[in-house]
Amino acid sequence: MAVPCSQTDGLLSTTQIPLAYEDQEDEAHLSKSLNQLETILRVFGFCQHSFLSLTLSWLSFLILGIALPVVMVHFFSHCIADCKKYRIHSFEIQVLVFQCLVAAISLVCISYSLRQYGFRKFLFVDRSHGHMAQFRDEYVKKINGFFRLLAVWVIPFLFLKIVLEAVRMIYVPHNSWRQSVVILIALIASWTYSTTIYLSGCALFNLVCNFQVIHFENYGKLLERDLDISQYIEEHIRLTYYLSKISHRFRLFVILELLAVTASQVEALFQTTWNREIINFINGGDFVISSIVELVGLIICLHAAAKITHRAQGTGSVAAKWHSVVTCASDDTCQGEISRNGGSSEAANTGLLCINYSESDLETVDYVPVPTTTQLASYMSAYHKRQAFVTYLQSNPGGFTVFGWAIDRTLIVTIFFVEMSLVLFVLGKTITIYHT
Repeated sequence: MAVPCSQTDGLLSTTQIPLAYEDQEDEAHLSKSLNQLETILRVFGFCQHSFLSLTLSWLSFLILGIALPVVMVHFFSHCIADCKKYRIHSFEIQVLVFQCLVAAISLVCISYSLRQYGFRKFLFVDRSHGHMAQFRDEYVKKINGFFRLLAVWVIPFLFLKIVLEAVRMIYVPHNSWRQSVVILIALIASWTYSTTIYLSGCALFNLVCNFQVIHFENYGKLLERDLDISQYIEEHIRLTYYLSKISHRFRLFVILELLAVTASQVEALFQTTWNREIINFINGGDFVISSIVELVGLIICLHAAAKITHRAQGTGSVAAKWHSVVTCASDDTCQGEISRNGGSSEAANTGLLCINYSESDLETVDYVPVPTTTQLASYMSAYHKRQAFVTYLQSNPGGFTVFGWAIDRTLIVTIFFVEMSLVLFVLGKTITIYHT
């Protein structure tokens, strides 16, 4: 019995209402996560969309990141007892300089990109980029991972910094305990601000790369759908285009952070090996904490870049596997159809160069059925399209590049050995072994 149109419309509307409600709920959840992320970035001065926000951001950086620690180090140099063995002035100056430098690089590069492209376009979650509704849950998970990453690294180092400064205040007393507490709070606040600025920039770069990793992981699932080859190529062109944009926006950030961290580690090695004074936890603890924080931020950046490069370069192997599976499945289907038809003359027109071993054929010779011209052309056309698609992916691997250099495992190993060479060079210039 036919169902009236009004009833069918009612059935469709009742089934669409829960889907629309879930869609709106997911959109609200994603918008809430993005708003929380934007609020955090605005608090730390990354969002400089107006002259007022720009002024407040850099004024806060100059006060909390530069002026406050400089003043505290100056006051810290005056202690009521003999405290030279518990503090090394050159160590403190170097830690302060490189701490401000890496934080300034992060603030300048990230704030410029946010001001230039906007928050959502900067993260590539704008509706104009497409596929936003498909990956809302994954976007929310990655944003929560951004907050977890900051908490995992900032909180433990903050605890170590507090313990270090508290122990130092005990061994380096001042005129009053109130003055010591004020200096302690000021140094902790300045260090937390600069460290959070630096690690936030690194974690934000990691977040942008993770958003694109979601799309590359979904690309393998896209191959399971029976689509035209041109649609696969179009999707891959879109992904590589976004990768080129990310590379262009973050290449200066990655290079400057790499150079700054390398210079900091080399200088720290020079200072610790060339210094003739006794180095202990109190006078050398800042060196250890700052060096580890800088290395952690650099590793986060290199890991994110290598991860997205690995995913982009892995699409070629995924497509090659898909091509081989589809080709073998087509051959198996062809053989199955011929065996079901019993080797008749009609079966000869349905197979594509498939050998049919029937009982009568075994008694004489192997019989190779000849396909029709249309079937052969269709089969070979699909095969050559897939082969051309695989060749295209293997010839265009993509990935995060810095002036043409793809940041992958090979480049990271190269960077490691360059850093090791610098370490050995410094040790060779500063450490001398005397033979008696």
